[in-house]
Amino acid sequence: MSQANVQFSVAAHVMAALGARGEPVHSAELAASVNADASFVRRVLSKLAKAGLVHTTRGKTGACTLAKAPEGITLLDIYRASAAPATCAMHAYPVAEECKVSRNMKRCMDDVLREAQHGFEQGLARQTLADVLASMQAGP
Repeated sequence: MSQANVQFSVAAHVMAALGARGEPVHSAELAASVNADASFVRRVLSKLAKAGLVHTTRGKTGACTLAKAPEGITLLDIYRASAAPATCAMHAYPVAEECKVSRNMKRCMDDVLREAQHGFEQGLARQTLADVLASMQAGP
Protein backbone atom coordinates (compact mmCIF):
# COMPACT_ATOMS: atom_id res chain seq x y z
CA MET A 1 0.00 0.00 0.00
CA SER A 2 1.09 3.54 -0.58
CA GLN A 3 1.68 5.97 2.22
CA ALA A 4 -1.11 8.43 3.03
CA ASN A 5 -0.71 11.89 1.55
CA VAL A 6 -0.85 14.57 4.25
CA GLN A 7 -0.48 17.73 2.15
CA PHE A 8 -4.10 18.80 2.60
CA SER A 9 -4.27 18.03 6.31
CA VAL A 10 -1.02 19.91 6.94
CA ALA A 11 -2.23 22.86 4.85
CA ALA A 12 -5.53 22.91 6.78
CA HIS A 13 -3.63 22.75 10.09
CA VAL A 14 -1.37 25.63 9.05
CA MET A 15 -4.35 27.72 7.97
CA ALA A 16 -6.19 26.98 11.22
CA ALA A 17 -3.12 27.94 13.23
CA LEU A 18 -2.84 31.22 11.35
CA GLY A 19 -6.55 31.89 11.81
CA ALA A 20 -6.48 31.04 15.50
CA ARG A 21 -3.51 33.29 16.18
CA GLY A 22 -4.76 36.24 14.15
CA GLU A 23 -1.26 37.69 14.02
CA PRO A 24 1.93 36.94 12.06
CA VAL A 25 3.38 33.50 12.82
CA HIS A 26 6.88 32.21 12.02
CA SER A 27 7.13 29.04 9.95
CA ALA A 28 9.10 27.36 12.76
CA GLU A 29 6.13 27.87 15.11
CA LEU A 30 3.78 26.42 12.50
CA ALA A 31 6.08 23.44 12.00
CA ALA A 32 6.05 22.83 15.76
CA SER A 33 2.26 23.01 15.83
CA VAL A 34 1.95 20.51 12.96
CA ASN A 35 4.83 18.44 14.31
CA ALA A 36 6.37 18.38 10.85
CA ASP A 37 9.69 19.29 9.33
CA ALA A 38 10.01 23.07 8.89
CA SER A 39 11.09 22.72 5.24
CA PHE A 40 7.91 20.74 4.48
CA VAL A 41 5.78 23.40 6.17
CA ARG A 42 7.57 26.12 4.17
CA ARG A 43 6.74 24.26 0.94
CA VAL A 44 3.09 24.08 2.03
CA LEU A 45 3.15 27.80 2.86
CA SER A 46 4.59 28.53 -0.55
CA LYS A 47 1.64 26.77 -2.21
CA LEU A 48 -0.84 28.60 0.02
CA ALA A 49 0.82 31.93 -0.79
CA LYS A 50 0.80 31.19 -4.51
CA ALA A 51 -2.95 30.54 -4.23
CA GLY A 52 -3.44 33.90 -2.49
CA LEU A 53 -4.49 32.38 0.83
CA VAL A 54 -1.55 33.59 2.94
CA HIS A 55 0.91 36.45 2.93
CA THR A 56 4.50 35.59 3.74
CA THR A 57 7.57 37.64 4.45
CA ARG A 58 11.02 36.10 4.18
CA GLY A 59 14.11 36.38 6.24
CA LYS A 60 15.04 36.07 9.87
CA THR A 61 12.02 38.08 10.98
CA GLY A 62 9.73 36.61 8.31
CA ALA A 63 6.25 35.47 9.21
CA CYS A 64 2.91 34.44 7.72
CA THR A 65 -0.62 35.76 7.98
CA LEU A 66 -3.93 34.89 6.36
CA ALA A 67 -4.52 36.84 3.16
CA LYS A 68 -8.32 36.74 3.65
CA ALA A 69 -10.76 36.48 6.51
CA PRO A 70 -11.41 32.86 7.59
CA GLU A 71 -15.03 33.24 6.41
CA GLY A 72 -13.73 33.84 2.87
CA ILE A 73 -11.57 30.71 2.70
CA THR A 74 -13.19 27.36 1.98
CA LEU A 75 -11.61 24.02 2.71
CA LEU A 76 -11.78 23.44 -1.05
CA ASP A 77 -9.57 26.51 -1.52
CA ILE A 78 -7.05 24.98 0.88
CA TYR A 79 -7.32 21.52 -0.71
CA ARG A 80 -6.71 22.88 -4.20
CA ALA A 81 -3.86 25.11 -3.03
CA SER A 82 -2.17 22.16 -1.30
CA ALA A 83 -1.96 20.34 -4.65
CA ALA A 84 -2.82 17.10 -2.87
CA PRO A 85 -3.59 14.20 -5.19
CA ALA A 86 -7.14 12.99 -5.71
CA THR A 87 -8.60 11.20 -2.70
CA CYS A 88 -9.13 7.97 -4.65
CA ALA A 89 -7.22 6.71 -7.65
CA MET A 90 -6.77 3.49 -9.54
CA HIS A 91 -3.54 1.69 -8.90
CA ALA A 92 -1.13 1.59 -11.82
CA TYR A 93 -0.70 -1.85 -13.30
CA PRO A 94 -0.04 -3.40 -16.67
CA VAL A 95 -3.28 -4.83 -18.05
CA ALA A 96 -3.45 -8.62 -18.19
CA GLU A 97 -5.11 -8.95 -21.60
CA GLU A 98 -6.35 -12.47 -20.85
CA CYS A 99 -8.34 -11.21 -17.86
CA LYS A 100 -11.69 -9.49 -18.52
CA VAL A 101 -11.56 -7.67 -15.15
CA SER A 102 -8.03 -6.39 -15.76
CA ARG A 103 -8.97 -5.18 -19.26
CA ASN A 104 -12.04 -3.26 -18.06
CA MET A 105 -11.58 -2.22 -14.44
CA LYS A 106 -9.94 1.16 -15.07
CA ARG A 107 -12.66 2.17 -17.53
CA CYS A 108 -15.43 1.03 -15.19
CA MET A 109 -14.03 2.77 -12.14
CA ASP A 110 -13.29 6.07 -13.89
CA ASP A 111 -16.80 7.49 -13.44
CA VAL A 112 -17.15 6.08 -9.93
CA LEU A 113 -13.92 7.72 -8.75
CA ARG A 114 -14.64 10.99 -10.56
CA GLU A 115 -18.07 11.16 -8.86
CA ALA A 116 -16.56 10.37 -5.46
CA GLN A 117 -13.93 13.08 -5.91
CA HIS A 118 -16.62 15.56 -6.95
CA GLY A 119 -18.68 14.75 -3.84
CA PHE A 120 -15.60 15.13 -1.65
CA GLU A 121 -14.84 18.54 -3.17
CA GLN A 122 -18.46 19.68 -2.82
CA GLY A 123 -18.28 18.87 0.88
CA LEU A 124 -15.08 20.89 1.24
CA ALA A 125 -16.65 23.82 -0.63
CA ARG A 126 -19.43 23.99 2.00
CA GLN A 127 -16.97 24.37 4.89
CA THR A 128 -14.93 27.47 5.62
CA LEU A 129 -11.86 28.00 7.71
CA ALA A 130 -14.14 29.96 10.06
CA ASP A 131 -16.21 26.78 10.53
CA VAL A 132 -13.07 24.86 11.49
CA LEU A 133 -12.02 27.57 13.95
CA ALA A 134 -15.50 27.63 15.49
CA SER A 135 -15.45 23.85 15.85
CA MET A 136 -12.08 24.06 17.62
CA GLN A 137 -13.49 26.63 20.04
CA ALA A 138 -16.46 24.39 20.82
CA GLY A 139 -14.30 21.25 21.19
CA PRO A 140 -13.12 19.55 24.35
